[in-house]
Amino acid sequence: MRRDSIFYKLFQQYPSLLFELLTNRPTNAEAYQFDSVAVKEPKFEIDGVFLPPESESPGVVYFCEVQFQKDEQLYERVFAESWLYFYRNRARFSDWETVIIYPSRQTEQSDIHPCRALLNSDQVHRVYLDELGDIRQLPLWLALMVLTTIDEEQAPQEARYLLTRTQQEASQPSSRAIIEMITTIMVYKFEQLSKAEVEEMLGITLQETRVYREIKEEGREEGREEGREEGREEGRQQEAVNLVIRLLSKRFGVISEEVRSQISSLPLPVLEDLSEALLDFTNLADLQTWLAAI
Repeated sequence: MRRDSIFYKLFQQYPSLLFELLTNRPTNAEAYQFDSVAVKEPKFEIDGVFLPPESESPGVVYFCEVQFQKDEQLYERVFAESWLYFYRNRARFSDWETVIIYPSRQTEQSDIHPCRALLNSDQVHRVYLDELGDIRQLPLWLALMVLTTIDEEQAPQEARYLLTRTQQEASQPSSRAIIEMITTIMVYKFEQLSKAEVEEMLGITLQETRVYREIKEEGREEGREEGREEGREEGRQQEAVNLVIRLLSKRFGVISEEVRSQISSLPLPVLEDLSEALLDFTNLADLQTWLAAI
């Protein structure tokens, strides 16, 4: 299950979600902007950086790491990359805090002794999703986080409950965004199922949701069977080109014809890799570096 993509979408849709995990949230939490950045020399990739509003300068920057697999050097890496980013942008920020999100305590790094001072400080917050409480009692956006951790046997029931609750509680356009995220989580969680099976599971029509169209364009749905005719293969390739260019345009504005031409010449597997990699790009120079390395 591609949880990095899911949490990226969650924070992108609702940046202040991060602060609902904290006891002492900033008073201007609603004004924060979310980004995902790469810090070079060496290359560190930070899952999420929450930037204070430009009107409040310098402000507090929040770093976020979502960790669903055990990494015995996670804290060393997280603090190294966060401090490097903070060092290079010191004039922009007055302070920093870091939030690490785990599915449970079992996923946490075993040897925390070298990082004990930071971990016991008020600048570092460790969140265990299985300790947030009953998924049905949580605010909807927090419930989506917990849904990513629910096992496959229980997930359909909880997803249907959240869909019903969303229709009753949330207002447009929030309800649409939440329904899209529930669908995203379930499609990734049950990649082995066909579209019809996922539809039946959730009681909705996936063609009506943006996530289904995007996943279809990325070639993650049932049209990936071997032996498809050349014409359909070319169609998938063009759909992937269009998706990548559209995502890049949303992040960086107008894309030059030269860059469009480079992307159009890429084979489908490379385009699929690029559609994931571009989430970490901070500017078009990162794109050029990535293209030069393939």
